[in-house]
Amino acid sequence: MKLTDFQALTFDCYGTLIDWETGMIDGLKPLTDRVGRGVSRNEILEAHARHESSQQTWTPAKRYSDLLAVVYKRLAEEWGVVATREECVAYGESVKDWPAFADTAQALRYLKQHYKLVILSNVDNTSFSFSNKKLGVDFDAIYTAEDIGSYKPSDRNFNYMLEKLGTIGIAKGQILHTAESLFHDHVPASRLGLNSCWIHRRHADQGFGATMHPGEVPKVDFRFDSMAALAKAHAEELRGG
Repeated sequence: MKLTDFQALTFDCYGTLIDWETGMIDGLKPLTDRVGRGVSRNEILEAHARHESSQQTWTPAKRYSDLLAVVYKRLAEEWGVVATREECVAYGESVKDWPAFADTAQALRYLKQHYKLVILSNVDNTSFSFSNKKLGVDFDAIYTAEDIGSYKPSDRNFNYMLEKLGTIGIAKGQILHTAESLFHDHVPASRLGLNSCWIHRRHADQGFGATMHPGEVPKVDFRFDSMAALAKAHAEELRGG
């Protein structure tokens, strides 16, 4: 199997293209600064993952920005800190400030020359519109949790994507699903028989950060530590390297 075998790359956005963990840590600072004990970066991210995943299960139709406001409230309660409604809402709206990884835009511009590029994201449309400006390309299709009414890792999100891609002439076997999160993306992709590429952004860190433990690690077809490494590998295939 080669990277050049595929016609479309379907991307998770947050954690893969956008550095959501840095965005979360920065957005939660008004809260974490008031916690009476020191909380490490990974402790913050793991707590966030627990509350976010639970909330997505209980309220699958809630817009992501509104869902994040609830996560902020739950974190404040867990850590024994009083948080105002205004703080919760501000955190929900902070997605617009989350930075892109340094290599993302250049890699996407290169890949756009060779693939259809598609977003499948656990986000709302307004929040993604701000992130999209940081990514530097026009995507061929964008499917959000707000569009679908549920959150990954639900099979529903992937089946929606596959149905809609079929209407623009992209078959399942032509797709390489490209993502960081094993929990949100690679477990369901493997279950549904999608080929996949793991962008392992957290390769130098412990644990799973802002995503839940996936259980058994799923099969992936390609693995790179960055988007830049993916683009480089594709270019080398074209050169016959």
